[in-house]
Amino acid sequence: MKLSSTMKGLMIVVAVAAALGLGFFVGGRHAGPARDAASVSEPAAEAKVQYTCSMHPFIIRDEPGLCPICGMELTPIKSGAGSLAPQGGEGAPGQIVIDPVTSQNIGIRTAAVERRNLSRTIRTVGLVTYEEPSQYSVNSKIEGWIDRLQINETGQMVHKGQPLMEIYSPDLVAAQQEYLLALETSNRLAGASYAETAAGARRLLDASRTRLKYWDISDQQIRELEKSRQVRKTLTLYSPYQGIVTDKPVVEGMRVMSGMELLKISDISKVWVNADIYEYEQPWVKVGLPATVALPFAPGKALQGTITFIYPYVSGETRTVKARIELVNPGLELKPDMYTNVSIEAGTITSALALPGNAVLNSGKGQTVFVALGEGRFAPRQVKTGVSDENGYVQVLEGLQEGEQVVTSAQFMLDSESKLREAIQKMTQHEAGGPAPAEKKENLEDLFK
Repeated sequence: MKLSSTMKGLMIVVAVAAALGLGFFVGGRHAGPARDAASVSEPAAEAKVQYTCSMHPFIIRDEPGLCPICGMELTPIKSGAGSLAPQGGEGAPGQIVIDPVTSQNIGIRTAAVERRNLSRTIRTVGLVTYEEPSQYSVNSKIEGWIDRLQINETGQMVHKGQPLMEIYSPDLVAAQQEYLLALETSNRLAGASYAETAAGARRLLDASRTRLKYWDISDQQIRELEKSRQVRKTLTLYSPYQGIVTDKPVVEGMRVMSGMELLKISDISKVWVNADIYEYEQPWVKVGLPATVALPFAPGKALQGTITFIYPYVSGETRTVKARIELVNPGLELKPDMYTNVSIEAGTITSALALPGNAVLNSGKGQTVFVALGEGRFAPRQVKTGVSDENGYVQVLEGLQEGEQVVTSAQFMLDSESKLREAIQKMTQHEAGGPAPAEKKENLEDLFK
């Protein structure tokens, strides 16, 4: 008589499970090693005694001896012990029943689902950066040559109004001459009998002054020009900002073109610290939370700041979200591109329904826990979890009630047994008249996915 491919698969699964000494329960019957009709009819007292190791229950021997793994003496297997089988009754569909001896041997532990306060302190690394609105670029408004650089070093401190460089430009020389001519004409026609003539001279003078201002010529230099009535070969550019020079692409004698960047100045009296927040920590981090920034080079010294912004994207290199902390920088101790240690007090979620995080099995399809139902019975259940605290507890959003017991160790063995029973149940249903293989396109491997 030929066996179908499905029944062959079932026999293979049963043989593997029997070899491991785990056993399984199918449809209320305990499947084990094959026995002939005569042995079935023998009394239970005359059943063959097998021996196992209390530390390694998958070691099964027909004779007493020592465990080949740990060397402990093998002990007799009591009737009904040493397998994931129901004791004193059948388990409901989807449940697994384990006798107390096996439960102790494989290390099953449980914990209660309870109400507790969840809190977390996020400790991460931060990178000091410039305060972006305090970064400035000094550009050339005119073509010319740098005759002298008063600020000639990167990192040099610059104060607002401080002279930066002197520029020679034929256009600036011509503009000064035009201004002096307009000034002289305006003064001469100030008392003219024709008001329109005097007004025209004043408009020409204003246009010449505005042109000089557009080229970053200061009011003080214009007043000096009016007083001396002497055209200067070079004119000085003054800093409109305060900060340090972070970039200096020019040198003395260099020709500059209109629109060219001459210096970059950044004010670091205030800085930003961008802290890396991992994806699982994001639910804890909010704008307005206090943060402590510790300096690695100064043990015991820390600065207090506040999270002012959370960037709306994830860094591709670190898979983290940046949380911005704004800090006053006394003494300029915090240098851009410096690393710091950041602690964020994320607050507390009060009276949250929670369970130990190691009770949750995560898969691509969802999250599962095994609920202890009493009398050695366990059942898998789909749950939905929230945030996890620093003590290893996870918030329960759906699937569990307060007071229920969940398995916190060895649940991977229960998960494997649950999938094995599901596979066998599907195969036996198919043999009993389920869909034909052409109609039900799945194989043994698919049942364990």
